[in-house]
Amino acid sequence: MKLPRRHAHAVFSLLMSTLMALLVTGVLTWRIHGLEPDFLSRWLHAFLTAWPVILPAIYFLAPVVKRWTDGLTEGE
Repeated sequence: MKLPRRHAHAVFSLLMSTLMALLVTGVLTWRIHGLEPDFLSRWLHAFLTAWPVILPAIYFLAPVVKRWTDGLTEGE
């Protein structure tokens, strides 16, 4: 099942924010606490704290960054 194209920006924002939040919080949790037995619970807590901030940031900033990118680059 595929969603209509009109939802592409929301899907992009959801996927990108989830992956970026998982990556960054995972690295920082590992860097600060190491691979302690409670690593996964600390990581989940960090992710659940960061993701609600990252999701709207990507949703609203991605179009701005796309325009900046288009302005800084030219066609083939």
